[in-house]
Amino acid sequence: MAIHKLGNGIVIMSRRKMHEAFGIHLGQVARLWRAEIDRRLSPHGLTEAQWLTLLHLSRLAGPATQKRLAAAAGVQEPTMARMLDRLEADGLVPRSPVEGDRRSKSVCLTAKAAPGLDRIRKVTEALREELLADIEDADIDTCLRVLGRLADKLHGATPGDRRAEKNGKKTA
Repeated sequence: MAIHKLGNGIVIMSRRKMHEAFGIHLGQVARLWRAEIDRRLSPHGLTEAQWLTLLHLSRLAGPATQKRLAAAAGVQEPTMARMLDRLEADGLVPRSPVEGDRRSKSVCLTAKAAPGLDRIRKVTEALREELLADIEDADIDTCLRVLGRLADKLHGATPGDRRAEKNGKKTA
């Protein structure tokens, strides 16, 4: 049994329940965080899919293939292709063929994307500062280590593990 302070109350829970609560809270916080960024950027005409794509593209060194960008953003390639169609129509990204690979397209940001990307960075930085201002660096360091270990384990998941998730056997 473990004793944890959640909100204003103290809760005693088993290790299994603690793990379950961790998974639930992790998912909720990620969704709420993205939703708050989306709320703050929506008056500027940026949807979550757009700002996430622009932000991921800006973090990749130089032009990236659509495949690499889709992997970085955690979406399927057809989904990324549709988003890039829209961003290209808005003049925010150009796509060009990759030399030596007729099927691949390279994508990068245009100068027209710079103001929107600057706004995205300011909004995300401001929210991070608001949310993390009163959290000790040691706590953030612990979280980063735990999340890093979880990411490493998930990246090492076997295809059978991924099939089980798709068939409704979720791990939370």
